[in-house]
Amino acid sequence: MNRREDAVRRMLEGAPPSVPPDLHADVVRRGRRMLRRRKAARRLLWLLLLAAAVAFVVWASMARPWVEPPSETTPPLTGW
Repeated sequence: MNRREDAVRRMLEGAPPSVPPDLHADVVRRGRRMLRRRKAARRLLWLLLLAAAVAFVVWASMARPWVEPPSETTPPLTGW
């Protein structure tokens, strides 16, 4: 363990590595692109949810699944 600690201490005491000058601009551009994609995906999902809700309401108003279907057979005729 002592060797590892010494190696880490040497790395931490040394000068930090140099960063390319155009790195900040690249990172900002990628971040904006990611945010735009996330925003577009979120809007698309809300649009799909809205379309599904409208489709369900239209189907429910046409099919009326809460109403009993009409009887297929007639009741017996008695007392004629």
